[in-house]
Amino acid sequence: MRLVLTGGGTGGHIYPALAVGREVAEREPGSELLYIGTTKGLESRIVPAQGLPFESIDISGFRRSLSLENVKTVVRFIQGVRRSKALLKRFKPDIVVGTGGYVCGPVVYAASRLGIPTLIHEQNVVPGLTNKFLSRHASAVAVSFADSLPHFAGLANVRHTGNPVASTVKKADKAKGFSSLGLAPGTPFVLAVGGSRGAQAVNDAILAMLPRLADLPGVHFVFVTGERYYEDAKSRLIDLPAGVAARVHPLAYVHNMPEVLAASSLIVSRAGASSLAEITSLGVPAILIPSPNVTNNHQQPNAESLAHAGAGEMILEKDLTGDALLRSISSIMRDAALREKMAQASRALGMPDAAASIYEQMLQTIKRK
Repeated sequence: MRLVLTGGGTGGHIYPALAVGREVAEREPGSELLYIGTTKGLESRIVPAQGLPFESIDISGFRRSLSLENVKTVVRFIQGVRRSKALLKRFKPDIVVGTGGYVCGPVVYAASRLGIPTLIHEQNVVPGLTNKFLSRHASAVAVSFADSLPHFAGLANVRHTGNPVASTVKKADKAKGFSSLGLAPGTPFVLAVGGSRGAQAVNDAILAMLPRLADLPGVHFVFVTGERYYEDAKSRLIDLPAGVAARVHPLAYVHNMPEVLAASSLIVSRAGASSLAEITSLGVPAILIPSPNVTNNHQQPNAESLAHAGAGEMILEKDLTGDALLRSISSIMRDAALREKMAQASRALGMPDAAASIYEQMLQTIKRK
């Protein structure tokens, strides 16, 4: 297969694209892949590091208010379409797959104008502006959440596939997770992480509740602070009671997150789509604190989807305190039957074969063309 991948800005758009590329490469050895992104997004560093050919276009997003910058964005879009057409004509892909972010707009649109099959993947419950626009031009649409399907009503080739990053964690070794943390296998622990870069509000609530961890004897707490918050958080842990301090494990970053996640008893997390795909793929009970600082508040509907299914609990950031977080953690960690019920609900939502489902949808889309 000759495949063009596009998606950018954040890891939430990039890693699903890479997961699709990995599935194609495994299914069809000798396939040729090209990734089209921007030089400003994380993809410009992440993708070349994976050994994939990378090309860039210049594009920006629309402001949600009248602005001269929007006129410039229209110009960039037109130029981006022109550049994308040149790249696509040269590469001659069988299909173009877009996984979100502004860069998908001109690339997928250019492919549709050239008659090249296209598939877009929507990670969040509520589609972003780019995918809403592209859904009118794409050959196929794949979604992570069943709750997304009504947003694409009326389109012929829409499928609930799940998020392809789920496929990359389904075989995570929990024994390696315990070992990497220096914990005995089976040790109950809560994994708390505010995203790859950390989150001050989440960290503050955790730091406020940790002195009272004595109320949960035997439970360990793996606290992933984010690199920029690590030194400050560590300094604030100095005064913890000795019995508590021995059960608190602050880390700046976790490089083997799937293994650590597989070993955890409960996760406290933001509600990014890729994180939720990993959580449900492994069936881990969750306390979700959606970030209010994302476009269209898209993390809250993501969190609500898990909460309504019984796979997690949601705490809005405006309601987040050390007391509220401790109450939620305590009620779950003291009730093994509840944890198992949440784990089963989580696994029921999980779609660990998402990448394979998208691959099959791609083949069908190519054949239709």
